[in-house]
Amino acid sequence: MEAMEEDGLGIGDDHNHNYRAAGGTVQLSEASAVPRQGAPPRRGGTPRAGGMDSDTGSESSEVSETDGAAPPAASEGKPSLDSSSKFLLNAMAIEDYRKNHWPNLEKAIDRLLIQSPTDHISVSYAQIYSYVYKCVCQQHSELLYSDLTSKITSHLQQVSTQLQAIPPENFIENFNVALTQYTDSLQCIVPVFMYLNKFYIESKLNRDLKDDLMKLFADHVAEKHVNTLMPLLIRAHSMPFQVQPSTMASVVKGLYSLRPEWAQQAPALFSGFIPQINPPAEESLLSDYAAHDQKLQMELSMNGFPRGDQSRKRASDDS
Repeated sequence: MEAMEEDGLGIGDDHNHNYRAAGGTVQLSEASAVPRQGAPPRRGGTPRAGGMDSDTGSESSEVSETDGAAPPAASEGKPSLDSSSKFLLNAMAIEDYRKNHWPNLEKAIDRLLIQSPTDHISVSYAQIYSYVYKCVCQQHSELLYSDLTSKITSHLQQVSTQLQAIPPENFIENFNVALTQYTDSLQCIVPVFMYLNKFYIESKLNRDLKDDLMKLFADHVAEKHVNTLMPLLIRAHSMPFQVQPSTMASVVKGLYSLRPEWAQQAPALFSGFIPQINPPAEESLLSDYAAHDQKLQMELSMNGFPRGDQSRKRASDDS
């Protein structure tokens, strides 16, 4: 016993728990070779006193690694309660959108699309605004945008079908009515869908709601009838006041706003209503411009539009 205590006094412990004596390495007994509690098992260690060899150490470490890896595998295969509840809540929100929000919005859109300037339709803009706000907050922006564009596309296809039955002599006036009615309805639709425009169309699609809806009119109405409309406009422009000037101006400006490239089909027509369609004036062509103006004045005079009382005109310096 005293010998053991004397031997123990000569043993040192460094930071790596390597026990050394003053004269060299000390072999510990079997009881001393037991690993500390909580220490990780050594893989393929060197033989120790007491008969524990490298195979035994390897086997124990493999068992511990297998046991430690089992719980994550089980947890990966187990369905998450949070994901299931989120899916259920999302399904309930979509069902609420289909049953409550969109039907009310659809009725309001129908009323706004078919109204005329002389009609008074009772529509609660505050209620529509509230429905749109709730849909955006519930993350139904993409669904709402799809339903809105589909609804307006269906309406424009009906308008295009109705224009096909219009006779040529009334086609310009009826096209102007369709275009004016649609642009007036957008002045009501776009503001109440402001939240959809701001938080989805502008931020995610990098577009504007009014531009998208006007493009729908160009694709489904104007483009399908432009080949019929353009010759009628050119003919009406060559015969002054066959069509009301305000109607002509509205249709020509409307076509130019939808597709500026259409002005190249009839530059003379569009230049009468849209500035800077023709190339800049040249000094060498001033005489041609004056002759064109005189011809126009003579045509107006021959069609019953006199130049008026010329007696009050200031006399020239030569007289």
